[in-house]
Amino acid sequence: MTAAITAMITAVVGVLGTLFAPMLAHRMTARQRKEEAELADTRRRFEERRAQYTAMNRASRQFHTLLKDALHRIRDGVYTEQERTQLEEARLDHRDRYAEAQMIVPERILQASRDLNQVLANADGAVKRLDRGLARDGETVTRILENLGAASPYLDTMRELMREDLGIAD
Repeated sequence: MTAAITAMITAVVGVLGTLFAPMLAHRMTARQRKEEAELADTRRRFEERRAQYTAMNRASRQFHTLLKDALHRIRDGVYTEQERTQLEEARLDHRDRYAEAQMIVPERILQASRDLNQVLANADGAVKRLDRGLARDGETVTRILENLGAASPYLDTMRELMREDLGIAD
């Protein structure tokens, strides 16, 4: 090969390198931006789920606690309008958190929440009937408290599934 051909090949390679370098840099930058956007989206979804799980767990436990408190206060004859209002607010908050969760959480967590909701809704209806003096046959504070005790394993299962979904291992 002659020096002239070598110089020409070197010049062509140099010119092509100069022309393609910005395109290559652009592609690499675009790929990096895409990866960063995917990472940000993954992080956003994780934070959204975590916030939803926290709200669902808190609302479910608050509703459960206020149902137990209502039953004890009904039994003792000291159930007040303020407590009725608190229980209703907790019920509505629980319902709203569940409705929000239906849009973003996995089905297995929704199923655990449905199992819990069934126990809580039955207890809520019984509390309202007892409070109004319209209890069904066999509906007593003691029996409803026993039935409401079935919510504890559901609360624990729901919490464990949420933690597992978030990647929290014990």
